[in-house]
Amino acid sequence: MPALTEWRVPPANQPRASDYGFDLDRALASVVGLHAIVPPDAFSAETLGTERAGNGVVIDDGLVLTIGYLITEAESVWLHLADGRVVEGHALGFDSVTGFGLVQALGQLDVEPLPLGNSADTRIGDRVVVGGAGGRTRSVASQIVAKQEFAGYWEYLLDEAVFTYPAHPNWGGTGLLNERGELIGIGSLQLERERDGKAEHVNMIVPIDLLKPILEDLRKFGRVNKPSRPWLGLYSTEIDNRVVVIGISANGPAARAELKTGDVILAVDGDKVTSQTAFYRKMWALGAAGVDVPLTIHHEGVTFDVTVTSTDRFRLLKAPKLH
Repeated sequence: MPALTEWRVPPANQPRASDYGFDLDRALASVVGLHAIVPPDAFSAETLGTERAGNGVVIDDGLVLTIGYLITEAESVWLHLADGRVVEGHALGFDSVTGFGLVQALGQLDVEPLPLGNSADTRIGDRVVVGGAGGRTRSVASQIVAKQEFAGYWEYLLDEAVFTYPAHPNWGGTGLLNERGELIGIGSLQLERERDGKAEHVNMIVPIDLLKPILEDLRKFGRVNKPSRPWLGLYSTEIDNRVVVIGISANGPAARAELKTGDVILAVDGDKVTSQTAFYRKMWALGAAGVDVPLTIHHEGVTFDVTVTSTDRFRLLKAPKLH
């Protein structure tokens, strides 16, 4: 198995052990490298690729928490440890609502789990470490710069995501550590924001408090054991208070309903929508996956109504192979 690529965080952004009241090196040893191989015919292969690399955090004996897109439909997962060992893992579970993914190591990790903190206790301005696999040279001394709602174009919404700056360049699955050395989130994205007329990169972190109610389900069932949200299989963005379709997932409900890129979603079940968050919330309020979602669409000067029969996105995913 090839080692993950060599790179380092710029020294000015690396955390210094003396700045923290916990054993930084010991805590960062809980962050492992993750390399996943996904079959070419997997549903997510076209958008996320067949080879995915990032990070994960050991949270229990042999249990690694990561960001779900790294391991969705993975047929093999490899965990790269700080001492150079590579241990095979199994993609145990994925939750599309929070974005978390779980990997079960199939060999002995001999890594101390990182304790879970409370993300709700964090405040803007808090000093944090965004930990990557490889210790201090692969981690970023950062701070929380925002806690706010986040809507993703792939039918994803967090009521309160955590945003950190400076950004980690290899953000996927990084561990967000508070000043006690506890895990308070998992890195998901890098985004650009404008500040003082300049563009700067921030990381979007999924708060750890969202994991606590679903962890046992993910361990037992590989997913949350309750009815899934309706999913349409469309990608959207917000432009001038309008929800605009920017992509359609092949074989998804929106494709079957012949929705097209450039369509503007004006209303859900007769209720006007002017934001992604309103679109998602109104759609999810209609019921569980499988419910009909009536949409009012505007396309090239024509306004029309169409009903899209939603589905459970899990049905389109390949089940990971058991070892």
